[in-house]
Amino acid sequence: MSAGGAPLAVRMRPRSLDEVRGQGSVLRPGSPLRRLIEGSGGAAGPLSAIIWGPPGTGKTTLAHLVATAADRRFVELSAVTAGVKDVRSVMESAVRERDLYGRQTVLFLDEIHRFTKAQQDALLPGVENRTVILVAATTENPSFSVIAPLLSRSVLITLGSLSDEDIRDVVRSALVDERGFAGAHLIDDDAMDHLVRTSGGDARRALTSLEAAAGVALDAEPAGRTDDTPVLIGLAHVEQAIAHAAVRYDRTGDQHYDVASALIKSMRGSDVDAALHYLARMLEAGEDPRFIARRIVIAASEDVGMADPTALQTAVAALHAVAQIGMPEARIILAQAVVHNALAPKSNAAYAAINAAIADVRAGRGGAVPAHLRGSGYAGAERLGHGDGYVYAHDEPDAVARQQYLPDDLEGSTAYYLPTDRGFEERLRARLEWLHERLGKGKRPQS
Repeated sequence: MSAGGAPLAVRMRPRSLDEVRGQGSVLRPGSPLRRLIEGSGGAAGPLSAIIWGPPGTGKTTLAHLVATAADRRFVELSAVTAGVKDVRSVMESAVRERDLYGRQTVLFLDEIHRFTKAQQDALLPGVENRTVILVAATTENPSFSVIAPLLSRSVLITLGSLSDEDIRDVVRSALVDERGFAGAHLIDDDAMDHLVRTSGGDARRALTSLEAAAGVALDAEPAGRTDDTPVLIGLAHVEQAIAHAAVRYDRTGDQHYDVASALIKSMRGSDVDAALHYLARMLEAGEDPRFIARRIVIAASEDVGMADPTALQTAVAALHAVAQIGMPEARIILAQAVVHNALAPKSNAAYAAINAAIADVRAGRGGAVPAHLRGSGYAGAERLGHGDGYVYAHDEPDAVARQQYLPDDLEGSTAYYLPTDRGFEERLRARLEWLHERLGKGKRPQS
C-alpha cells in the first residue's frame, strides 16, 4: 500500500502505453492518440483530443500519458466544479510556462459535456493557438455535447468498454504489482468471474470492488494473524463487498438459453412478475441488453401479434433505444417492453398463419398466379392477357373488389389467418368475416 492510502484504482493507473489494457485500435502505431502521447505531433504540431467512452475505460489515464510521456505540464480540471475563470487562469499560466521554460501544458478537462456553450467557447483561443493541448473526456456523444468549433479543432477518439479478459488482466496485475497488493492476496475463480461480470467493462469499478473485497477477506481472518500466507478472496467476500449477489447464469452455456426461454414463456403466460424476474437475472448476469431486446421483439409478434399491435411498436422502440443508450438505463426501457408484452392479450394467429402458408408452398401447393393479377406494365403483357379483367379495389364500394386472388388450387379452401376473440383481434375477426362475404367466399372458417 502506498503512503497516503490512495485508492487501488489510482495506484494502479498505467504509467506507460505498455500497461494500458484494451483500446488497441486507438493506440495502434501511427494513430493520432499514440503520436500525441509520444510527442510527435507532425509538422502542424500536436492536436487537441476529445476522448469519448464509457466510465473506467482509460480516459484519465490516457490524458496523463499525453502529459508525462512528452514531459509536458499537466493541469486537470473537472467541468463539474470549474468555470470560465478557471479556464482563463490555466491559459495564462500555460503562456508563462511556454515562454519561461519552453514547456507545453496539457489541460485535462473531465466531463466536458457538463460545460455550457459559453464555457466551451472560452477554451477555443487556447486550443486554436495551441497555448494548451486540450484533452477532454466525456461519456456523452460529443456530436451533441461539444460545440462544433471545438470539435473541428480536435481529434475525436472513441474508446470501448474493456473486454472480460482485459478486466481479468487488470485484476491479476493489481494482485501481484507492488503498487497493488504485491502478492498479499489471491482470488478464486468464482470470485474473479463475479468481479469481472459486475464490472461491466469498467476497470475502475473492478479495482474498487477488488479493494473492498480484499478488506472483507482480511476482516474474516483470525484476530492476531501473523502468517504471511496470501489471503484468499472468495466469492462470498466479493458479494459482501459490493452487495451484489452472484447470479447463477452462464452467458455461453445452458443457463443463457434456459433463462431466456423462461423470460419468453413468462411473457407468453402473462405472468409479469416472473417475466421481470428473469429479465433482472439476465441483466444482473451481464447479458447483452441488445440480445434481450431482440427476443422481446420476436415475442411481440409471435405471442401477442394482432391482439395488441402496439406491443410490437413498443418492442421495436426498445430495441433502438437500448442500442443508443446502453446500461444501466437500458434496464428501464427493457422493463417497459417486458411489462407491455406480458400484460397484452395474446394471439399467435399471425405466427401460425405464416407457418401454414409456408407449409403449403413447401408442399408444392399454389399454382399459377391468376392472369388478371399478373403484371401488365411491360411490352407484350396485353397480348398474353396479363391484367385483363383486373378490378381496381379503390373504384369499388368500401374499396373491396370481388375477384379471385389465390391460385386456383387454393381458392375456396384456404384460410391461413384465424384471429382469436382476444384484444384487437376480436374486431379483426368481425371485419375478416365481413370481408370474406364481401369477396364472395362465403362463411370463413373460425379458429
